[in-house]
Amino acid sequence: MTSEFTVSLAKIIEEFDLEAVYLPDRKEDLVIASTDVNRPGLHISGFYEYFEPTRVQILGKMEFAYLADLTPTVRQERLDKLFDQQVPAVVVTRGQEIFPEMLEAARKYSIPLLRTKEATSSFMSGLIGFLNVELAPRITRHGVLVEVYGEGILLLGESGVGKSETAIELVKRGHRLVADDAVEIRRVSNRSLVGSSPKNIRHFMELRGVGIINARRIFGMGAVKVTEKLDMIVQMEQWDPTKAYDRMGLENEFLSILGIKVPSLTIPVKPGRNLAVIIEVAAMNNRQKKMGYNAAQELLRNLGMDMSETESVTQWDM
Repeated sequence: MTSEFTVSLAKIIEEFDLEAVYLPDRKEDLVIASTDVNRPGLHISGFYEYFEPTRVQILGKMEFAYLADLTPTVRQERLDKLFDQQVPAVVVTRGQEIFPEMLEAARKYSIPLLRTKEATSSFMSGLIGFLNVELAPRITRHGVLVEVYGEGILLLGESGVGKSETAIELVKRGHRLVADDAVEIRRVSNRSLVGSSPKNIRHFMELRGVGIINARRIFGMGAVKVTEKLDMIVQMEQWDPTKAYDRMGLENEFLSILGIKVPSLTIPVKPGRNLAVIIEVAAMNNRQKKMGYNAAQELLRNLGMDMSETESVTQWDM
């Protein structure tokens, strides 16, 4: 799987504490663009059908055992062919000693050669997870992301509707701020979205009449979070007396973000409504629905009524 985004090799080296055996250029200038990795056991035996050269190549104990059984001449030929594919990087796991032929091939074809002490499977798992986040499809939207009772809640609405003020009240009630004003949403898998704040404005908030504040400095480290899974969207809008708002919760609304449906609620805003408490209850109710319980359905069953749920989806993709 390829991505339009890239991550620098320097970031990967720092994240996994890799040893740079050979780098043809500055590690900050070398980039990875594929979320997939590959163990080239079949390929170093000579079979290159369906080989994907954009993937990071990982050589573990099995590949090294095979290479050790080859003569130096054949080993050089096999490694030359692998490195000649212009792969983005080759990583040797378990701290194994590098074959001289491997280092020669890396220099000959200008391919980064790295080494880790980690076991092959655990390193691959960690690297794939890291690349899925760093190279994930993403969009940035105006809003506020908070964590309420373990649920990631994205607050949307027009400027001035009270998103930041509601977030501050939630933080004071023990919940955590993830992002204010700009929320970067990434599709990290086929089922989940993760939201975060751009690094340059992380933990900062704008409150009209007060100005810019740093939530981490005022409320402490326990009041903020770097990333959070997106579980629900709350659309805040000024109360419209001519509009009929859902009072039962039988109609399930969703927003489709990057192809993933996210439960959505519309909460009208007017003086006297405690939005922080409403959002707390909405978060707990959303968790109950995920666990299979719907209070509205139970009430209707108790009243002898049979009303099925309906569903509406609004597309909100790139």
